[in-house]
Amino acid sequence: MITARLWFTKTDEAAYISLLDLQRVMQRAFKRAGIPAWYTKGFHPHIYMTFAAPLALGQESLTESVDFRMEQEPQSWQQLCDQMARCLPKGLKAVRMEPARADPAQICAAVYEVTIPKEFAPGMEVALQAYRCAAQALVTKKGKKGREQEIDLKQIVPDILECCKEDGLVLKLVLPAGNVMTVNPALVLGWLEKHGGPQVWCVRILRKELKLANGETFY
Repeated sequence: MITARLWFTKTDEAAYISLLDLQRVMQRAFKRAGIPAWYTKGFHPHIYMTFAAPLALGQESLTESVDFRMEQEPQSWQQLCDQMARCLPKGLKAVRMEPARADPAQICAAVYEVTIPKEFAPGMEVALQAYRCAAQALVTKKGKKGREQEIDLKQIVPDILECCKEDGLVLKLVLPAGNVMTVNPALVLGWLEKHGGPQVWCVRILRKELKLANGETFY
């Protein structure tokens, strides 16, 4: 028995597929693609899947992965990946399939790129200046079972890197993501919105990388 990992991207309209629906999509795609995955036993057999650091609804990603089990290693990982690619809906793209290496439990941070359209860039500049001048940036984080916790974003993100591009303003955020603590970039953008920035739905949030505790990229 080996653990395999499918890497895929989740962009455009697929950003609005919830984790629960994504599990259903993958179950069906695996069956249609003829992937020799291991099924659980019992009255309702299904492919046991583990998604690394599930993405928040409405956000896009270039670094999604799902782990599953196989009885033995296939003759061609690329062939299986190609089969899977043909069975995924628009917005989900299979990138590669390979034996799983790093443990998803070791993920501790995520790197995001936030794109603000030109028309909202001036307001975001004002909000960024307010963030840099603020001694604290308090927000309320909702945890499991609806529990709320007040956190200071300035302790997590002392500053926000930005750069100007032809299509607008681009921010880079490195936020905690893992079993100990996860901070949704929408929390940061929500604070900025209250201080002159655009509404969260006006910007594009793209996750570009996941980081391990030792600083290496999740692989």
